Amino acid sequence: MSARDITFTRHPAARGALWLKESYHLFVKARFAWVMMLVAYYAALLFADMLPLVGDFLAPLLKPVFAVGFLSAAWTQDRGGKPAVVQLFHGFRANLWALVVLGAVFVVGITAAIAATALIDGGKLFDLIANPAPAELDQDAAARRLAATMSDPQVQLGMVTAALCAIPTILALWWAPALVVFQDAGPMTAMAASLRAALANWRAILRYALAVFFYGGIVPALAGTLISIVLPQPYGRAIAFALMTPYVFCFVATLHISDYVSYRDVFHAGEVLAPIVPTPAATT
Repeated sequence: MSARDITFTRHPAARGALWLKESYHLFVKARFAWVMMLVAYYAALLFADMLPLVGDFLAPLLKPVFAVGFLSAAWTQDRGGKPAVVQLFHGFRANLWALVVLGAVFVVGITAAIAATALIDGGKLFDLIANPAPAELDQDAAARRLAATMSDPQVQLGMVTAALCAIPTILALWWAPALVVFQDAGPMTAMAASLRAALANWRAILRYALAVFFYGGIVPALAGTLISIVLPQPYGRAIAFALMTPYVFCFVATLHISDYVSYRDVFHAGEVLAPIVPTPAATT
């Protein structure tokens, strides 16, 4: 199978915002299950990250593997079933090594994009990421270092450069896990097909990205700022954090579901899934 053998649909820009809307509709039908999956996901990544010697590399390698878990849960719900935490580990039983290859490409691609910032800012951003809290600095000094680095125009230009360099990797990996698991594509074929489909649907993806930026960046920032201004400190910040944390969890869970919704819309437009048939209870 080659990438050109995998068909896809080219959608108008408006579809991008609908991917997020439809994903949220799936989320609200099983809020608790999706939030529990998200908590289990971050717990698993934290555990992997804490492993000595291999943790820094293992966690990002496993992200496409866990992505399959969210895809599997969304697919189950789309057929009338219920998402469950156990589905988070479905990727460990389906084309594991192909998914690990995707994780390796993610690590290499994003690392290269970040390293490219050194050409613009002399390595300031890379140093900040590699060592965000030097031992010789207290908390206030570390915060001042962060603020000074992020306000540097060269660093800001470097961040834009990194984002542009990361776009090919992000688009190639966007639907690759789904193509590996649902269409049994090899990792290279899946990435090539994902990139082709993403470029063909760039208008929808741009609209999706703008919606994600609005609901994931502007809305919580504005809400948190208003709460902090209206309520007395330090209670305002604490209340803002308490109120916005559930929102962020719900939003991130919706983002994971949107990987499935957008994949279905692009690669299986118009197809109707067979509903899950309940297994008859065993008789004694």
